[in-house]
Formats: sequence, C-alpha cells, structure tokens
Amino acid sequence: MPQSLDENYWTSRYLQNQTGWDVGEATTPLKQYLDQLWDLDMKILFPGAGNAYEAAYAYNKGFKNVHVLDISKAPLDKFRKLYPRFPEDQIHHEDFFLHQGHYDLIIEQTFFCALTPNLRNDYVNKMTELLLPGGKLVGVLFDVDFGRDQPPFGGDREEYMACFDDKLKVKTMELCYNSIPPRAGFELFFIAINE
Repeated sequence: MPQSLDENYWTSRYLQNQTGWDVGEATTPLKQYLDQLWDLDMKILFPGAGNAYEAAYAYNKGFKNVHVLDISKAPLDKFRKLYPRFPEDQIHHEDFFLHQGHYDLIIEQTFFCALTPNLRNDYVNKMTELLLPGGKLVGVLFDVDFGRDQPPFGGDREEYMACFDDKLKVKTMELCYNSIPPRAGFELFFIAINE
C-alpha cells in the first residue's frame, strides 16, 4: 500500500498532475443521467469531487443545491477559479467520513475506487447516513481487477452487490453502455436507493 491515502497524498497527485482518472470533462454516463432529472431543487453531493466536472455540469443545468467535497484543497481551489459564482458554502474541503448533511442524490465518480478496499463498508455506511430516505446513490464503478495496491482499486459486480445490498437497495448494476471510449467494457452503472 502506498503512503496513507490522506490529504497530502491526493494534493501531491494533483500538484504533480498525476490524475489519470481525470478525463477533463463530465463523463457521458453521468451527464446523461443528470439530463433525465427534472427536480432542480434536489440536494446533490459529489464526494471526492476532484475537479468536479459533473458538479459544474449539474450546476450549469440549473441544479442550484449542488455540493462538492474533496479531501484535497488543490482541486477545490481550481474549481473556485473556474466557477467563481458557485456558492462557497456548497464547497466542502473535508474528509468524506466526517462530512455532515443530508442529500437527495449522491453521485459516484471515481471516489469509491480511490478508497482502499478495507473502507468500502464504511463508505456504504456513510452513504446511508448522508442519503435521505428514498435518496439515491448513482454512478459508475470499475468492473476490473487492477491487481495493484494503489488507486484505483477495482472489483466486480458480485463484490459490489455484496457490499452495497446489505444497506442500500441496488436497483441497477449493469455494464455501462455509454462509457467514454477508454473505459468501454470496464465500467458498471449503478443506482442504489436508501430505503
């Protein structure tokens, strides 16, 4: 395992431009999902948001209760410069596991795979705490075992189902048909509900 995957680790990755997960824009699966939503008042969280392209996309579509969270200040500072009108009180520089709030929707984009696998149950428990009853956790997960001891950490459908379905009701967990080309065939799109 690399040094602790703490704020210093992630800030170093951003400052050294070691951000292979960052595709430079909101990805198709999440854009298309957000395009289907009509309740512009829903409260949405983007944890481990990094450069927060999907959050900016949602905000620019008219969702005004969009929250971005990251343990590293570096991408959040960049986000502030790119989107100076984004509400400051909706930008959270903190550890996900310490965050407080309640959300209608939480969008998962490369955050789950950035956490060491021993934190996956803690992740699911925290999601159930943050989601309102009936709230949804939606996103993409890698459907591949990377076979290494540093992020990203992958997995497969069965592993994810076992992890999620104990606390959240998984409504969809299927091969993502609209992945960006480099990730085609290696992503699962999922929707899980806090019942």
